Amino acid sequence: MNKKRSPWLWVPSLYYAEGMPYVVVMMVSVIMYKRLDISNTDIALYTSWLYLPWVIKPLWSPIVDILRTKRYWIVAMQLLIGAGMAGVAFTIPTDNFFQYTLAFLWLMAFSSATHDIAADGFYMIGLDTHDQTWFVGFRSTFYRLAMITGQGLLVILAGSLETSTESITMAWSLTFTILAIMFVVFPFYHYFILPKPDADQTKILENSTLFFKEFKETFVLFFKKEKIGIILSFLLLYRFGESQLVKLAAPFLLDGKDAGGLALSTTQVGLVYGTVGIILLTLGGLLGGFIAAKYGLKNWLIPMAIAINLPDVVYIYLSYTQTQNFLIVNICVAIEQFGYGFGFTAYMLYMIYISRGEHKTAHFAIATGFMALGMMLPGMISGWLQELMGYKLFFIYVIIATIPGFVLIPFLPVDKEFGKK
Repeated sequence: MNKKRSPWLWVPSLYYAEGMPYVVVMMVSVIMYKRLDISNTDIALYTSWLYLPWVIKPLWSPIVDILRTKRYWIVAMQLLIGAGMAGVAFTIPTDNFFQYTLAFLWLMAFSSATHDIAADGFYMIGLDTHDQTWFVGFRSTFYRLAMITGQGLLVILAGSLETSTESITMAWSLTFTILAIMFVVFPFYHYFILPKPDADQTKILENSTLFFKEFKETFVLFFKKEKIGIILSFLLLYRFGESQLVKLAAPFLLDGKDAGGLALSTTQVGLVYGTVGIILLTLGGLLGGFIAAKYGLKNWLIPMAIAINLPDVVYIYLSYTQTQNFLIVNICVAIEQFGYGFGFTAYMLYMIYISRGEHKTAHFAIATGFMALGMMLPGMISGWLQELMGYKLFFIYVIIATIPGFVLIPFLPVDKEFGKK
């Protein structure tokens, strides 16, 4: 009966629901733990481990493809995400909250990564080619809106609750309760609204042996690509500096003056990093896509590498001045995030470039796994390095850590015309 539903009824909500748990696990958790007095070393180490589900996501994507329908996986994973958020809300007030909340964040991370597989697959079978093209911009927009909601509005809300309740613990528990309620509404809504396309069927398990054999061959073909060593090194090191900065940016803004930070409130961090920053990140990405389409990826690889790395110097400036001028802080973060959005375009396009061919979907998934690994491993040690060096020296080190990515660019295999119209 609901085989054909207007995409407007489900594409925006589906990708908003896809973006929300990711930003909560990766970004909001960092701010929450900082406000709950967890050390930078522990924050960076344990929240970086939460990248693991996205690193190994390609390994269990066949399970989602074989067992049950993608529609089933979407609804089921949204319920589990809601359960994870409720678990965080209930365990924040406990004595061993760090261990308990991390366990529920792990549940959210695995559920979210699985939801990504199902949602992206459902998008391709739930829409015809024309609608897939038409709605690709809208799905990205609502994913970004989820980031603004999570990293911006929710953090601002938590900051307001910290003030009104006079309890940081209660404020964050209430914030995650609101998130849990959202993820009661999402699966209920999608259960009734998502279409039931004929192509969304459970695969016949007697063919699973052949399927896994082909899947293994797909992996082997990826690692047989020309200059695969250089390619993988680039995927792991292009954001080597940024991957460490991103874990410490919010703690730096929140830390007191005596610890070398800027002593911003939770509400101010939500505004500067989660709202202004995300908007400029999006604008940078849009400009990067336009320029790459006009002039080609190869011609703009180095300028985009400069754009993603050089603006990190604003944190050196902020750490040495510890300015209390909120406008200057916003401008510095806006510059860094705009550069990041612009420079990240080259990274995404290069993953598309190396994924071309018969197995482009699977190879792109493998590439994104290495992308997540490139964020996870450096992020794990970043908190320890910051506490060892202090913020001033750490941000100088971040700039030095960008050098390996530059060194690799001249050796990358890439067609000169790739990306041009």
